[in-house]
Amino acid sequence: MANFVLQLPNNLRLRSFTVSSSSNGATPGVPQSAGPVILELPLDKIRRPLMRTRSNDQQKVKELMDSIKEIGLQVPIDVLEVDGVYYGFSGCHRYEAHQQLGLPTIRCKIRRGTKETLRHHLR
Repeated sequence: MANFVLQLPNNLRLRSFTVSSSSNGATPGVPQSAGPVILELPLDKIRRPLMRTRSNDQQKVKELMDSIKEIGLQVPIDVLEVDGVYYGFSGCHRYEAHQQLGLPTIRCKIRRGTKETLRHHLR
């Protein structure tokens, strides 16, 4: 949250006021529900439990690498956080493109889940 003070000319009755804003558009000071959060995470902190069972289209990975080099990652990968551990189930091509480019982090849309949610994703 940022606070700004705007000074107005002395001939106005209102001399100053404070405007508050938050980076996610939420009303400052109002508790928010636990929704997704966008963060940069180190690649080595994201577990990929389905990586061994699926293979990526290498042409798509190459195209993503070219795009990421030129304009950066446009859509964060989805990550599930359970008990402080991050699990990636989507964004496999974007994740691999970051790996092959040697990038240390990737932008993630993180949502919290329970162990039951994790088990559901592993089915």
